Amino acid sequence: MRTILMGLGVAVAMAGAGRAADPEVLDLEPVWSAHPVGFCLLTKPPHQFAAYYDAQRRMTVAQRRLGESAWRFTKLDSTVGWDSHNYVTMALDRDGRLHLAGNMHCVPLIYFRSAAPYDAATLTRMPGMTGERETKATYPVFLRDRAGRLVFRYRDGSSGSGDDLYNVFDEKAGVWRRLIDGPLLSGEGEMNAYAVTPQQGPDGRFHLAWVWRDTPDCASNHDLSYARSDDLVSWTDSAGRRLALPITIRTGEIVDPVPARGGLLNANRELGFDNAGRPVLTYHKYDKAGDLQIFAARRGTNGWTIVQVSDWTGYRWEFGGGGTILCEVNIGAVQPVGDGRLTLAYRYPKGAGTWVLDEATLRPIPGAKAPSRGPGPPRSLGKVESQFPGMKKKTARDTGEPPPGSRFELVWEALEANRDRPRPPPLPEPSMLRVVRIPVPAPAP
Repeated sequence: MRTILMGLGVAVAMAGAGRAADPEVLDLEPVWSAHPVGFCLLTKPPHQFAAYYDAQRRMTVAQRRLGESAWRFTKLDSTVGWDSHNYVTMALDRDGRLHLAGNMHCVPLIYFRSAAPYDAATLTRMPGMTGERETKATYPVFLRDRAGRLVFRYRDGSSGSGDDLYNVFDEKAGVWRRLIDGPLLSGEGEMNAYAVTPQQGPDGRFHLAWVWRDTPDCASNHDLSYARSDDLVSWTDSAGRRLALPITIRTGEIVDPVPARGGLLNANRELGFDNAGRPVLTYHKYDKAGDLQIFAARRGTNGWTIVQVSDWTGYRWEFGGGGTILCEVNIGAVQPVGDGRLTLAYRYPKGAGTWVLDEATLRPIPGAKAPSRGPGPPRSLGKVESQFPGMKKKTARDTGEPPPGSRFELVWEALEANRDRPRPPPLPEPSMLRVVRIPVPAPAP
C-alpha cells in the first residue's frame, strides 16, 4: 500500500462558485478507461473518500477534507482485469473505520479495513470476514440495519449456481459474524438470485426484489420475486406470511412468473415506492406479440397487480449470453412526486424520457411533464472530452451523507462493456476522474 499527498487544480469552476478552496469541480487523477467498472464516492463531513481504479488499474482511495482541494491518495494491492463486474464499494462503521471491498467476480473475498477512524492511509487487506464461504465472492454490498450496524451482503457461487449471504460487523470486538446462519436467498445449486439491495421503505421495513437465473446466459432469468423484513433476519411475503430461510424458488413469493427467455433481465429490475409508501417493482418482459415492454407491479388487497406501462410496437431486444452486456434498455425505480403521481425514467433505442404515472393505475398520464429535478452537473461535464471512438460519460452518486445544500457525484469517461473480454490495442488514454459538487436548493418553507 502506498499513500501520496498532492493538490490538483480546479478543472471547472461554475458560475458563482465561491472561494478557490471550495471549488465546484475538482480533478482527482487519470483513471482506467478501456472498459467500465463501478467507482464509489463516500462523504461524511468533514471527510470525503473516492474509491476507483487508477490509470494503471490499481485500486485507489482518494481522501480530502471538504472545502479543501488537496487529495491524499492510497494505492492498494489489488489490480483490476477486464471484468466490468469488479466494481469497488466502501462504507464507514459507527466508529468511523473505513471498510472497502471490490474487484471480485467468483474469486476469494477482497476486503480492506482501516486501523484508524476516517483514515484511508491505514487501510489493511484482511484475510476475510467470517472465513467461511469466501472463495467465490461477487457483488459486495454494504448497508445498515435499523440499529445502524454495518451489514455486508455478497454472493457465494456463480451465475446459475449461487447463494446470497449476509454478515454484520461488531465494532466492539472488531469482527464480522453471520447476520443469518445460512443464506438468505439460495439457488440450491440449480440457479441463483439477482437481488436489489434491501431498501428501507417509508414503513420502516426492508423490501427486497429479485429474479432467478438458471445459467450464465442472461436470457435464462425468470420469476420476479419479493420479500420484506423488519430486521434483515426474519422475512415474510407481501401478505405477512413468515418465510423459512433460505428462501428458494419453491418457497419464495413470485410476483410475476416470467419464464426463462421471456424478456426478464437482472440488470433491469427495480424497486421503488408510491406516495402511499407501497413497494412498486419495475421491469421488462415480452408481451403477447413478442415486443419488449416495461411493466410495473404493486401489491393490492387481492394480490399483485401487474400493469404494462409502455406501449411499444415492433421493438424486441433479443439479449442473451454471458459476461457484462451492453443494455439497450434502461429503466429506473418509480419516484413519488405527490398529487397522486409517480415518475419513471426509461431509455430504449427509439427514445428516452420520464413518464408521469397515475398512481391509481400505474399508467402514463398523456401530456404530463415530470417536475424539475433541480440543478445538475455543469454542462461542460456532459460533453465527452476524449476523441477516442465509443467513449461515454460515467457517473457515481455519493453513497454517504453530504452536508446540507450540496450533493456530490464522480464523473469520468470510459468505453462501454465488452462482455468482460480484453480489447486489442489501440486503447484510449486514461480519463480524468472528477468530483462535482452540485448545489441543492433549500426546501420551500
